[in-house]
Amino acid sequence: MAETLYQIMGRHRAEPLPERKPNWLKVKAPGGANYIRLKHLMRELNLHTVCEEARCPNVGECWEHGTATFMILGDVCTRNCAYCAVSHGRPPTYDVAEPSRVGEAVAELQLRHAVITSVDRDDLPDFGAYIFAETIRQIKQRLPECSVEVLVPDFQGNQESIRTVLEAEPDIYNHNTETVPRLYKKCRPGGRYPRVLDIFRMSKAIAPHIPTKTGIILGMGETIEEVEVVMRDLRDVDVDILTLGQYLRPSDGHIALDRYVTPEEFKHLYDVGMAMGFRHVESGPLVRSSYHAWEQVQAAGVS
Repeated sequence: MAETLYQIMGRHRAEPLPERKPNWLKVKAPGGANYIRLKHLMRELNLHTVCEEARCPNVGECWEHGTATFMILGDVCTRNCAYCAVSHGRPPTYDVAEPSRVGEAVAELQLRHAVITSVDRDDLPDFGAYIFAETIRQIKQRLPECSVEVLVPDFQGNQESIRTVLEAEPDIYNHNTETVPRLYKKCRPGGRYPRVLDIFRMSKAIAPHIPTKTGIILGMGETIEEVEVVMRDLRDVDVDILTLGQYLRPSDGHIALDRYVTPEEFKHLYDVGMAMGFRHVESGPLVRSSYHAWEQVQAAGVS
């Protein structure tokens, strides 16, 4: 009897990895007018974007459509996640003027949606929460019509840091789950899966009107069944928006790619997620947390 799609999806790797990336992972090289303008402005204002630091394949498309993800608090992370392309080590002292420069860039570019993220700053007393909050305020002051999404680190689960960011009224509060519990020690040694769920419980208790969002990377050794369990856990803590995308190994020094997840599997997870009650699910090989972020805002009824 032929195997069902669901049986195949339950494996870690159904067959050896192909020598080349599948066609569905090929993207056009960036180079449009908006992309070039934004790139020049980032250098002029000494700003970083996770689009560049994490080598996102969608940087050209997002920048052309008026969405950018700013990475504040420097470009050196205090943690060393096995899948991440961002540099790790001992960060320099953060720049208190950075929020103003981000606000200036957003206003000059007339962005429709700005995503603010950061490296982990476990070296700071508030883990960087104040700079997040001030960046939100600077953007809202300079360009009120721009919606602001924050993609925050876990702040080590500190409730006051979470409150500091939420009280600045972001339009979306995002923290990535990244993977299934079984792989946390291997892939995300500084993180804790139960902490992720606690973060969403706290955020809903502090600001129930602010939609929450999270993302999961596929292809690092998880099974689809494990992903569905995580999705259910996330709905149980009232997460509103979910993104699911393909892991692409940044270098030989990062965790090995287990397999390429097919578009059919991503469609299956989209259907499962919508049936669970997520307000919006973005699921596909090229999806990253900020991919089609403006469309996610609209689809989830945020603005």
